[in-house]
Amino acid sequence: MAVDRPEYRLSDAERREALDALSEHVRSGRLDLVEFEQRSGQVSAAKLRGELEPIFADLPEPRPSVLHTVRTLGQPRQRGEPPQPWSQRVAASAVPIAAIVALVLFFTIARGMVFVFLLPAVVALLAGSLASNRRRGP
Repeated sequence: MAVDRPEYRLSDAERREALDALSEHVRSGRLDLVEFEQRSGQVSAAKLRGELEPIFADLPEPRPSVLHTVRTLGQPRQRGEPPQPWSQRVAASAVPIAAIVALVLFFTIARGMVFVFLLPAVVALLAGSLASNRRRGP
């Protein structure tokens, strides 16, 4: 398992979490005291997140949270992942555009007509139904 941002420096709390995980492995019998001393020394000396990976490579859970990789929305696509289809990108941007159009209409042409704010809701429903139809296939 690859470490998320292995070049980031470890905090004291992350080191404590790693030591707690090693202690749990001693309690469960996966490590003996000699191995625990050796690995806990490596954890204490570790400066970067990536240095924890080989220490826990042969151990199951519990592992320090810095060794768990979670892909968030802001992260770039990995190689081999298909790009988002053009139609999905258009559908995703249609609702904010419809909201802006509704505001412009409300303050210009359709003064005081509140029903123009149904426009973004209708666009969202249409975009959602089109996306779900695409997922199901023909």
